[in-house]
Formats: sequence, C-alpha cells, structure tokens
Amino acid sequence: MPELPEVETVRRGLAPTLVGARIERIELRRPDLRFPFPKDFATRLAGRRIVGLERRAKYLIAPLDDGAALIAHLGMSGSFRVEEGGDPPGAFVHARSKDPTHDHVVLHLDGARVIYNDPRRFGFMTLAEQATLAAHPFFAGLGVEPLSNGFNAEALARLFAGRKTTLKAALLDQRLIAGLGNIYVCEALHRAGLAPDRAAGDLARADGAPRPGAEKLARAIRAVLEEAIAAGGSSLRDHRQADGSLGYFQHNFRVYNRVGESCSTPRCGGIIERKPQNGRSTFFCPKCQK
Repeated sequence: MPELPEVETVRRGLAPTLVGARIERIELRRPDLRFPFPKDFATRLAGRRIVGLERRAKYLIAPLDDGAALIAHLGMSGSFRVEEGGDPPGAFVHARSKDPTHDHVVLHLDGARVIYNDPRRFGFMTLAEQATLAAHPFFAGLGVEPLSNGFNAEALARLFAGRKTTLKAALLDQRLIAGLGNIYVCEALHRAGLAPDRAAGDLARADGAPRPGAEKLARAIRAVLEEAIAAGGSSLRDHRQADGSLGYFQHNFRVYNRVGESCSTPRCGGIIERKPQNGRSTFFCPKCQK
C-alpha cells in the first residue's frame, strides 16, 4: 500500500499537469475499480477545470470549478502517468505497472493525458461536494495529519493517554493519526528508540503531559516523512519537460526489510529482527528500542 510520502510525491508530480487544466473528457475502460464509478461520472467531469490538487491522509483530492471534488485513492497497486511511457509520478518500494492492459481510466485534458493504471483494482475514484468534504465518510473519522502544525509531542500524549494498545497499533490507527503506514512507523519507532510493542499510553504522564518518548517519536515521524518526500523532490522540477517520470526514491531504510543486518544506531551492535504484529511485519532492533 502506498504510504503518505509516496502519495504526497504523486500529488506534487501531478500538480503541474492537473492544476488549471480543463478535462475535455474522461475515458472509463471498465465500470468499476474497487467500487463502481458514480452515476454519470464521466459526464459530470467533462468540461470541468481542476483548480487544485490536495492530499488528505492517503487520498488525492482535486477540487473542480463547479464546487465538486474528484477523490482518488491508489489502493495497493494504482499509479498515474502523464502521456504515454515513462515511470509513474511518485516512487514506490514495490514497482508500479505500466502494462496498458491495466490502464483503466484516462483523463483527456486540454494539454495532456493522465492515465490511471491499477492491476489489482484496489484503488478507486469518486466525486463529492467540496463544501461538505470534511464530513464525507472517507474523511470524517481521520485523525491529525503528521506533517501539520498540530502534530507534536503534546498531540501524541493527548491521543495515546490511557491506551493499552501497542505503539505500533496506535500509530497505524487512522482515527488517531492519518496517513501513517507500516514502513514509516517501523522507521520512526527505530529512530525514536521505542519498542513497537510498548504500550501507547506510556508516552503520557498521569496528568496528560508528554513523556520524553513522545517528543522523540513526534520528531522522528516528521523527519522520516519529510526525508522520504524530499528524496523524490529533485526530479519534480523537470516534470513538465519529461514524460511523467520522477524516478524512484533512493530509500535507505534503517530497519524495514533488513532482517539479520546490523543495527545502524551508533554503538548499538544489535541485529534487526522481524515479528508479526497486528497482521503486518514489524521490523525492529531488540537492543536499542525499549
């Protein structure tokens, strides 16, 4: 599943092509993705101008000039590409398909074509009204954005106070923090030196004030996400001259998928391990994460 940095990089990569463009027509090559397309989906989009491109958690939101908004989610294997050929805007740990067999949606704009490809068809697109977007079922229950000004140690302590669930499970709970996924939770916990199975409530004192671990974790989450986004930034400036290709993140994960390797924490000497947790693989160092 693409995580917040990948979706944000997709947003930044598509914005120069989409924002300000007029949708001449939309080509639907099947009646559904994860869900059926809304009634009159193509008709409602035809002739509309895209006035922005935003991200909320792992959703892409394109406000239109008639007050509606196009909502897209990449699912597990979805990607966009501009025109034909080239790599998809954004960068993913698992490579994205360019097989035209899986080109399910084509946006014909007044200056380009944007193609949505999704082999597993877990992504989806829909329409909603901008004025009531915050109350939409996709967004109403989402937690704080981890890159927003409101995300800090105090926010973590407030969200986690009294919770006996593990730190890993709490960080993945989209009702608490929106957009975090398995990869960057593993990475952030390692940087903060916190064990993934530690109780989330440990980050808050009895009076609700944050413990030192909350400050470390808040900083680590922001740093991990910002570094991952920045890793894709160097090629963004060439997007208009290119074919939609932005290259791939040169991730240097410290724990993710590094079972059996030495921990990168200075003077630690531990070995990275993996264990199942909440139905997902958790990568961690048992020596320096407490």
